[in-house]
Amino acid sequence: MSFSENLKQEAQPIIDAIYHDGFIQGMLKGDISKNAIQHYLKADARYLFEFAKIYALLIPKVDSKEDIQFLTEQIIFASSGEVDAHHILADYVNLSYNEIIQEGEWYPTADHYIKHMYFNAYHFDDVAYTIAAMAPCPYVYQQIGQRAMREHHFSSNHPLKAWFEFYAKGMDDLMNHIDHWLNHCAENTSNNAQQQLKRNFLESTVHERNFFNMAYTQEHWAFGGETYE
Repeated sequence: MSFSENLKQEAQPIIDAIYHDGFIQGMLKGDISKNAIQHYLKADARYLFEFAKIYALLIPKVDSKEDIQFLTEQIIFASSGEVDAHHILADYVNLSYNEIIQEGEWYPTADHYIKHMYFNAYHFDDVAYTIAAMAPCPYVYQQIGQRAMREHHFSSNHPLKAWFEFYAKGMDDLMNHIDHWLNHCAENTSNNAQQQLKRNFLESTVHERNFFNMAYTQEHWAFGGETYE
């Protein structure tokens, strides 16, 4: 079993939980709260902007033209390509996308997640640690999309089918490149380093679950000690 296959195997219970949590189940049923979708979009628009900037931080750390090209392509996708999926959700809410995201905010969970990635980008010279922390983002969405298209019967007028289709079809090349990168790095590093790469991957998979739950519960900063449900 390759290193990347082992990562995915260990992450599978978390991904199964994401699929069965309220946010994805609400999307599958087509009745998820529009407020939850807006909350998600406000957070994810900011998250993806920073995600692109983290890819940019890695460019000076790589040596091959192919790696630079890959990182550049991911900057473009994170900053603009994934907006197509966001527009599907904005249509569900029946508001313009720009209107929704203009009041974006770093909610606690999203704030924690992006700082996890920035820490790895600044703390380690080896890009593998940051890639391991970033990889669950496309991987989780790919797996959720593919499982939904495989197992769920969507009606012809389902309002969110296109969102699942977007991620089911659009992540294969990206994940193949990331898998190759992680496997190559794992072959040339110590066992302790491999364990840190694995921890980064699993932590980010948990962060992905928390991010969806953040939107589902419409999490906010409770500076006055108040609670939310």
